[in-house]
Order: sequence, then structure tokens, then C-alpha cells
Amino acid sequence: MVETYGAHECRVYFVAESVYGQTPANPAMLGINTQGVEPSLDPGLVKVRGVGSRDLQSLSKGLRKVILKIPNALSSESPTSFIQHVQTLNSLSVQVLYYKGLFASPTDIISFLYKGCRIDKLDVECHIEDVIKSTVELIGQNVEVGTSKITGATYGDYAGAVPYNESYVMRGLADGSGLGYLNRVTDWKFTIENNLKPVPVIRSADGHLLKYLPARHRNLSGELTFEFEDKSEFEDVINDAEFSLKFGLGGNYSALFKYCKWEDVSTPTKIEDLVSLKAKFAARDVWIS
Repeated sequence: MVETYGAHECRVYFVAESVYGQTPANPAMLGINTQGVEPSLDPGLVKVRGVGSRDLQSLSKGLRKVILKIPNALSSESPTSFIQHVQTLNSLSVQVLYYKGLFASPTDIISFLYKGCRIDKLDVECHIEDVIKSTVELIGQNVEVGTSKITGATYGDYAGAVPYNESYVMRGLADGSGLGYLNRVTDWKFTIENNLKPVPVIRSADGHLLKYLPARHRNLSGELTFEFEDKSEFEDVINDAEFSLKFGLGGNYSALFKYCKWEDVSTPTKIEDLVSLKAKFAARDVWIS
């Protein structure tokens, strides 16, 4: 009998798929520095009632809902290896592994292999005295439950994290040129929403699985917190100014939002506290590199 698994006996890996919903043969799986993965599966039960009984008459499987939420710290070795797929829209296979003993030669394994996953929503944030973190929400097609690693797979782990003092914020012209550092920012956050649409079709086999997962309209937004020592952001709103914002993600990696405007600017002023300026933005384009 195997004892209960702990969080220290869990690892999460992913690989890009070349065919939607199919894990590549002999895949090179890349690690995710997750801080609290929660594998789940909703069978989308169809509950049928009828006259003659107070209780359900039948329970049938409906559209299988495969959703995976992964909060993680960006790795200092490769901060964008995972989150870049919010823009590539590549489909991914994501494996959650619980194991006993050494990972190289475990004695017991429980595997949840999520297939046909695309990133629906990405949040990335940075705060003083913390590391850069992201929360990735994926929608998938199916889950395979097993008791082993993927046959022929290699597993590579990305270690480390990116502390706040290795990040930066830059502002430039609307097209992303003429960038200069903003040295008043204490916190930043950005969000990318792909608004994926699970599309099932009526078919003779696997009708309980979605067939397509296209992206619809994209939302690009974020929020910066400034030390209040300048009125520039208020002037931007009054002048209807358009600009770009670049966020450092560690090393040479970054996210550049172009054609931005402030959506809301405020200076909450509280007794016995310093004044900060909070500015929310919307953008028309982004590039993670």
C-alpha cells in the first residue's frame, strides 16, 4: 500500500504537440515551476429528470470539460518557455506526475496526462521583495490516467526564479520604439486572454470530447502601481496619449505591449500612508520574446 502523496512528490511537465490532442512520440518534456497545481476533470454529466420520481432518471456523460490551472514562478533559466504559448497558441500535452522515491527511478507513479491543451488566460505579476509569478489557465481536450512516465520521454527541469530586482518596466512610442526606463513602478501585472471556444460536434465516436479549440477575440490589459511623484499618467489620459510598455521577465526575456492607453488612473490617499498611483491599461498588440 502506498502512503499519501505530498506536494514534494509532484512534478509538472509539458511538450508542444504537432497534431492536436496527440502527445508526440519520445517527447522532450519541460518542467514547470508550479506552486500549487490542481488537476481536475468534469464529465459534464447530463442529468435527466422525468415524471413519476423525485430523483434523477439517468446520468449520461456530456461534453468532457478539461481545465487545468497552473500557478508558477518563472524560471530564471527559461522564463518564457511555457508562457510564450499564450501567443503561439500551440496545443500542449501537460503531464502531472505524483511519484514515490527518486524521480529518476520511482517506485510508484500516478500520472495525469492532459492532452490538447491551449492557454486560455495568462496573468503575470511582479511585486517588491518577491519573484515574478504567473498563473496559467488551460483548456484541454482529454486526460489520460496512468501509472508510469511517458514511454521514451525525457524530463528536463528548469530551476531558479526571477526576483523583482531583475525585472524592469520601460515606456516608449506606440509602436514599441524609443523605449526608456520607468523608475517609479513598485508593482506591475499584465493579463492576456485568448477567449478560447471549446467546439464539440455530433459524431459516431468520441462525441464527448471537443473537436476544435479556436481562439476568439483577444484581450490585453494590465496594471501598474507608481510611487506618486509625477502627474504624467493623468496627462496621458487628458491628452488621449498612446504608448508602449515593456516588462522585463529576467535575462533577455520580455513582454512588449504596443498601442496602449490608460483605462483608469487613480491616486488612493489614506491617512498615515504614502500616496501611490494606480494605472490600468489596455493594449492592441503584444509580443513575448
